[in-house]
Amino acid sequence: MAKVTKDMIIADIIALDQGTVSVLLNAGMHCIGCPSAQGESIGEAAMVHGLDGDALVADLNAYLESK
Repeated sequence: MAKVTKDMIIADIIALDQGTVSVLLNAGMHCIGCPSAQGESIGEAAMVHGLDGDALVADLNAYLESK
């Protein structure tokens, strides 16, 4: 099973499972379609959005583990 890390690119996370989009949106990341998502890591994006990157990664991994 794939596991998300803070250095993973947002586009790669979405490619793992389209359901991660809802996790990101619920966390307040509404820039999923933004060009930055193609090259920005989840850790960088969390920092820019004022989110706890570790908590977001944990939420994404919890979602993936629940499948």
